[in-house]
Amino acid sequence: MTGEAYSETTVWMLAVRDDRDKAAFGRLFDHFAPRLKGVICRSGVSPAQAEDIVQDVMLTVWRKSHMFDPGRAQVSAWIYQIARNRQIDILRKEKRPVPEELKPVEDTEDDASQVVALEQETQALRAALQTLKPAQREMVERAYLGELTHAEIKAETGLPLGTIKSRIRLGLEKLRHELKGTQRS
Repeated sequence: MTGEAYSETTVWMLAVRDDRDKAAFGRLFDHFAPRLKGVICRSGVSPAQAEDIVQDVMLTVWRKSHMFDPGRAQVSAWIYQIARNRQIDILRKEKRPVPEELKPVEDTEDDASQVVALEQETQALRAALQTLKPAQREMVERAYLGELTHAEIKAETGLPLGTIKSRIRLGLEKLRHELKGTQRS
């Protein structure tokens, strides 16, 4: 690690990736399995099938941990993408129509300007996140990148709900202000 401050889930994932750390994988599993099951069940899958998907996803996380790059994606985004892809595969096999929000994006070749624009937006967002106070950045990342509810953040951090909401609100206001300047150029 290069001295960057990583989230707890990133530290666990890096321990799995770099050291095949089973205890860290257990913490990842305990953290993500219930969240994944909830998301999958909300898409209309039975709880039993959701459980099977979660097991398969977490097994994939273990097997493909070498592919995780904290510079490219948050742990949660990486794991949720694996889950989304797995769910689409299962739905295709069952020949059921895929719900609209799970349909893969059309395989159109991105032109270079779209790729460059997306990369510029990503860099602008990363830079804007770095301008936030650490406490605000942590709350915004947990809520939006970690897809945690305010109650889940409270349970993890022990902070009062009002403090969490305030930090998220102030962080988002600053992000909007920072990003507004980058869209003009």
